[in-house]
Amino acid sequence: MQTAGKTDIRQLDLAEIRALLVKEGHPPFRAIQIYQWLWQKAAHTFDEMSNLPASLREWLQAHFYIHTLVLQTSQRSADGTIKSALGLYDGNFVEGVLIPASDRITACISSQVGCSLQCSFCATAQLNLLRNLSAGEIFDQVVMLNEQSVKQFNKTLSNIVFMGMGEPLLNHKSVMHAVNRITSADGLNMSPRRITLSTSGLTKFIRKLADDGFSCNLAVSLHAADNKKRSEIMPINDSNPLEMLAESLIYFYSKTKTR
Repeated sequence: MQTAGKTDIRQLDLAEIRALLVKEGHPPFRAIQIYQWLWQKAAHTFDEMSNLPASLREWLQAHFYIHTLVLQTSQRSADGTIKSALGLYDGNFVEGVLIPASDRITACISSQVGCSLQCSFCATAQLNLLRNLSAGEIFDQVVMLNEQSVKQFNKTLSNIVFMGMGEPLLNHKSVMHAVNRITSADGLNMSPRRITLSTSGLTKFIRKLADDGFSCNLAVSLHAADNKKRSEIMPINDSNPLEMLAESLIYFYSKTKTR
């Protein structure tokens, strides 16, 4: 697919798509139809958008692109957990994991290709950070793992955890855009209470989540209860020590009342 000079359409919000359509002389209601194809029906191509006129589909194809993921490999462990390598358009990949339990199916998804934080316990740290994932790539992991869950377990996803590759809060904009589409009524319509974002403890962004009215669950990787030990395991603790982390979590809970 040739993408030079084109825009990732899933990086645009509804108002931006509507404004572009109006500028080109297309009816504004088409923006909602496009948005539904992108975020409710998870269209992979503009040709799938069958209720749009051919001229509009051609215009979209000429100016925008939709990058989708490809399932490369899957491995199933003895406990039923399925780990998959999901290929990206640029040849990189991320990991997605399905974790079955008696009453739920949890998808563990990634937010970055690699990671910059160098936590000693994490295999992803060995890869270093290659790039952030787009909102569409994060969203597509949920779509693909949900399809895999239905096929393998005859159940749709019940929970999502951002505990895969990368630090979600270092890709804040794309992660929040994806979460909004996953939870929105004009997206996948999943309850925010079924989504957990796991962070190494970036206090500035934890406070920003609180100020933005973040309604999903928040988990923090501690691994040690004193600063010296935690800094040895997680170098991010040097700039985000436990005292600052505790204060940010108190602030987060006081504003959101979430877990």
